[in-house]
Amino acid sequence: MSEAPRALAGRICLVAGASRGLGRGIARALGEAGATVIVTGRSSEAGPRTDQRQETFEDTAREVEAAGGKGHPYRCDHMQEREVDTLVSWALRRFGRLDCVVDAVWGGNEGYDGERYPDGSQFGAPFWRRPVARLGQNFESGVYAQLLLARAVAPAMVQMRKGLIVTVSFDTAGGYLGDVFYDLAKTAMNRLTLAMGHELKPFGVTALGLSPGHVLTERVADAGMAEETTESPLYAGRAVAALAADPDVARHAGQVLHVADLARTYGFTDRDGTQPDRFTIPA
Repeated sequence: MSEAPRALAGRICLVAGASRGLGRGIARALGEAGATVIVTGRSSEAGPRTDQRQETFEDTAREVEAAGGKGHPYRCDHMQEREVDTLVSWALRRFGRLDCVVDAVWGGNEGYDGERYPDGSQFGAPFWRRPVARLGQNFESGVYAQLLLARAVAPAMVQMRKGLIVTVSFDTAGGYLGDVFYDLAKTAMNRLTLAMGHELKPFGVTALGLSPGHVLTERVADAGMAEETTESPLYAGRAVAALAADPDVARHAGQVLHVADLARTYGFTDRDGTQPDRFTIPA
C-alpha cells in the first residue's frame, strides 16, 4: 500500500452495508488509514443474518481494529427510513460529525443461489420472462437505500460545508450489464450520484460514485466463481481511502470513478501488490 499510512487519523467515517463484500473491504481500508469507522449492516452476531450467511458487521468492526483503525458496529436496515435517521443521529451525537460516508448497500442478489432467484428466474433471462417484482427489490436495496442515507447525512455536512459521500455502483456507460433489472438499478444509482454531486457541490460537499471490477466477495467465492474475478474488496477500499485523503476531491463531484483508474492516479495497490486493470463488460 503506497498511500500515506495514517492519512485518515482522526476522521470519522461510516460504511453502510459492511457485513461482507465491498463494504467490508472499504471499512478495512479506512481502518488501515487510521480512521474511526462506523460499520453497519443487518447481519449481526446477536440476531438474524442475511441469507443465513456467517459474516457479520461485528466481524468487520474487528477487522477495522486489527488494521489500525477504530471500529464501531451498528445494526441498521438501510431500507428503513427511521432506522437510517436514527443511525445518523446517533453518529452525530457520538462523534460530532461525519467526514466520509460510503454506501455499499446492495440486496439485489439476496436469495440467489448462483443459478436462480427465489422466484425461479435466472440472472440475464429475457425481460419478458422475469417477474417484475424483482425490479422493486433491486431499486429498494440500491437507489432507494442510497437516497435515504445521503438525505440523512447531507444536512450535517452542508452545515459544516465539507464532507464526502461515496456511492458504490457500477459504471453503465460501457454497455449493457447483462440483466434488465440489474442494469436499470445501477443506472439509476449513477444518476442519483450525478444529481447529488450537482446539488451538494456549492455547499462544499462532494458526492461521487465508485465502480469496481469483478470483485472476489464471499458470495462470489461460494458460487465457485473466484477464478473469474479481477480484484479483492480491499482494492475499492483503498480507492475510498485515497479519495477521502485528497484535499481536492471536489473535482470528482458527480462522477462515477473506476477503481483501476484511481489506483493509477493515487498509486495504491490491491492486497497482493498488483494494480488490476479496468474490468470491461464482455461483449
